[in-house]
Amino acid sequence: MDDWIDYYDSTHTIYASKLHRDLHFELIARDIVGYISSRDAVVLDYSCGEALSAGLVAESCAKLFLAEPAPGVRGRLIARFAPNTKIRVRSLDELRHMPEQSVDLAVMNSVAQYMTAEELDGALTLIKKLLKPTGRLVVGDILHPDVGMGRDVIALLRFAASHGFLIDALYGLARTALSDYRQLRSRVGLQRYTEAEMVKKLVTAGFSASRAPVNIGHNPSRMTFVARPAL
Repeated sequence: MDDWIDYYDSTHTIYASKLHRDLHFELIARDIVGYISSRDAVVLDYSCGEALSAGLVAESCAKLFLAEPAPGVRGRLIARFAPNTKIRVRSLDELRHMPEQSVDLAVMNSVAQYMTAEELDGALTLIKKLLKPTGRLVVGDILHPDVGMGRDVIALLRFAASHGFLIDALYGLARTALSDYRQLRSRVGLQRYTEAEMVKKLVTAGFSASRAPVNIGHNPSRMTFVARPAL
């Protein structure tokens, strides 16, 4: 995962434009809000990235922990959300010092593909300890082995066309084809799981789990799973 952390901590061109970036995070935030069951909830966003719309999530819960491994991104999160008393920023290591069974909802969106299988197992074990017995874990944007980059491109272009940044998206795809992202994806690769494999991984970590009807974010060809601590 370290190579991907370094990439996202750099000045990258993964988003086609500022509008694309802002809409991306707003959509994810609104999807996360849909999983919050109470305004008293404590929510954890694991490897949250820039989380530009975290304020929308914080409006719907009592406390939001933004956990981020990239130090540069984490610094920007701290600066951005310092005025918001509901939001706390943590490194992944700092999560180990949080009280057990203190989180109502944990979200790990668009993260598993950048982890080795062992790293994902470790993250699931940690999150299991942090979740209340009645809590939920939402693992989103899981790549299926049978779904290639072409489906990602189609999903992006449809999203762009419906939100007014299609030309930027086309230019962005051309930039990405020549970028460090494409080289890193080719060299390191992305982890992919079938529905059965992801359910098994969650069950092995101590959860009961099933696939959600709709994926978090704009890409319907990827998968989201909802898991609860097994009794």
